[in-house]
Amino acid sequence: MVASLAKRFGDLDIAEEAAAEAFTTAVERWPADGVPPNPGAWLTTTANRKAIDRIRREHKRDDKHREALMLADHDPPEPLGAIDDDRLRLIFTCCHPALAMEARVALTLRMVGGLTVPEIARGFLVQESTMGQRITRAKGKIAAARIPYRVPSAQDLPARITGVLAVLFLVFNEGYLATGPDTDPVRPDLTAEAIRLTCLIRALLPEDGEVAGLLAVMLLTEARRPARVSADGELVPLGEQDRDTWDRALIEEGHRLVRERLDSGAAPGRYQLLAAINAVHTDALEYRDTDWSQVVALYDQLVRIDPSPIVALNRAIAVAELEGPDVALAIIDRLGDSLTGITPSTPLAPSCCADWNAARSRAQPTTGPSRSRATPPRRPICHAVATNSARPTDSSRSG
Repeated sequence: MVASLAKRFGDLDIAEEAAAEAFTTAVERWPADGVPPNPGAWLTTTANRKAIDRIRREHKRDDKHREALMLADHDPPEPLGAIDDDRLRLIFTCCHPALAMEARVALTLRMVGGLTVPEIARGFLVQESTMGQRITRAKGKIAAARIPYRVPSAQDLPARITGVLAVLFLVFNEGYLATGPDTDPVRPDLTAEAIRLTCLIRALLPEDGEVAGLLAVMLLTEARRPARVSADGELVPLGEQDRDTWDRALIEEGHRLVRERLDSGAAPGRYQLLAAINAVHTDALEYRDTDWSQVVALYDQLVRIDPSPIVALNRAIAVAELEGPDVALAIIDRLGDSLTGITPSTPLAPSCCADWNAARSRAQPTTGPSRSRATPPRRPICHAVATNSARPTDSSRSG
């Protein structure tokens, strides 16, 4: 509803407020008057009236006011071949290059994902007031610059896609293991919406390898969701998951996309490598069947593209499975202080450390100094995740 209102009235604040007022009116009136035959249409009509009322109250006698009164009759037609989807238009607006990347992510999580400001603030590790101001400024910039609510033209689309994919990945991660204290551990609405939007973008750019790679990552990760969280809300390490509960149809489609990219012969990007790693994990019938040499080789390529500490840490976990935890500890030691910025809400961190603990428990017990180094102070992430009772953000590597 917010997306369709934003398209029609060209103002995110008006769209968000009108939608909220429509739902409030429904809560007040439906218990007494009864639920209307078509609740969705009732809410949409009410929200449109609320938006028009606000415009009138603010005495906006400009083009926006006239367009609101004329309803949708004067909306410009979409370019030939564009997908008619209000939420896709909204995400391209929220991810406009005129906005800083952090603002794009925050605004998309708020407007498309429906996350609250406190939830988004926790994900960014900032104060709620700071995040609220950031989102308000982003909305203001969109309004001031008159950024259009539309899918970019075919010639502009490739230049816009990188930022959109990054945001969709974060929306998916938030749904895959939600950060909100009062939410379920998994939010299927967010994962489903991220997958749906990525499918639409793939229809727009069927030859883009990174779009295919991201979709494969999402499908292969979503396939494992039924086994990832225990009955008491704890993260289940990959090696302890019941693989019989994995969604084989999603796995088959994810594997098909990975094979498609391999057959293309093109150099893989970040999402394609993540998809390939996930394909290796989901190809193994049992955890002990995992081809860890292939996983490490793929991480070697990924580290060259994305040399972030969390990717290096995940590579170390794979090395622990292949060569033992002592070799992995030496790698982690070399990462040094770069790990201090990783928190339990960092994507990949919770599943990474759950798998690290599992890898150590499967290894032969060590003696002497190496055993005492299991959780050293300079590796706060593993200690923080092991002791944290909140539900952290997760991603696609192993959980």
